[in-house]
Amino acid sequence: MATNYYCLVASLRDYQLDGDLKGFDARDIIDEIAHELSAADRKALSAFLLYYDVCNLVNIRAGREAFSALGNFSREELEEQLVSPVALPAELAEVVALYGEATRGELDADDVRLQRVNVEAPFENSLFEAYYRYCSKSKCRFVREWSEADRNLRNISVALTARRRGLPVGDRLVGGGEIVSQLSRSSAADFGLKGEVGYIDTLIGALSEGDNLLEKEHRIDLIRWAIAEDIATFDYFNINLLLCYVSHLCLVHRWATLDAARGKEMFRKLVASLSAGERIAQAEKRYAEER
Repeated sequence: MATNYYCLVASLRDYQLDGDLKGFDARDIIDEIAHELSAADRKALSAFLLYYDVCNLVNIRAGREAFSALGNFSREELEEQLVSPVALPAELAEVVALYGEATRGELDADDVRLQRVNVEAPFENSLFEAYYRYCSKSKCRFVREWSEADRNLRNISVALTARRRGLPVGDRLVGGGEIVSQLSRSSAADFGLKGEVGYIDTLIGALSEGDNLLEKEHRIDLIRWAIAEDIATFDYFNINLLLCYVSHLCLVHRWATLDAARGKEMFRKLVASLSAGERIAQAEKRYAEER
């Protein structure tokens, strides 16, 4: 049976920040939420945050300094995992181990693991493919649907950018399925996805030639924001709503760092979504009925 977090969700509405985001710490808020969750729901939260560990592993392996504090592991822990990936989920650990062996020249061409992982592909692609596969098995609906939506969003963005630059699309996509097939073979402006992906026109507009990179990233993150809300539309006090909130927190965190004005705007949007009268009224009515 799903756990309902009436008091925890209600308390999120009361969270206040200074107008300039002074004192905002997404990691602290996430840790407070995690402390209140059941073991199963903490696992779902960990799966969601593993996204940031994947980004961090990619950056560390590439020698980049960029590091997000939103993942499950510290930089030092991830550096150790690149050597001996014993703490990562099996799907990710296999990718890390194979690429490490390939780099050191220790990989046997007949290794059966190569049937599952293509070490000729960029490490980032293989690791994200493993992450999305891991999330697809989650017992949490938000994790499953969010990871699928994020994979589609990333793939469509990559396909649109590659097409505009006259580059092949297929070898840049992550995973498989009908949408990947459409992106690989369709010559239509929207890859024939208008009926399957509701935000395709918005995304095409977001990636238009004229805007700067920061503006494009902001528009794409607004699509992510909306996707999370759609997934949790009929959720009120459960883990799906909390993960929607965490996904929004993570976006606020990102933009508070990249662009203070946009971060402040996103925070106001977050507060408004928590205190929206209709949603809260529905939740309180449901709570009363269940009692």
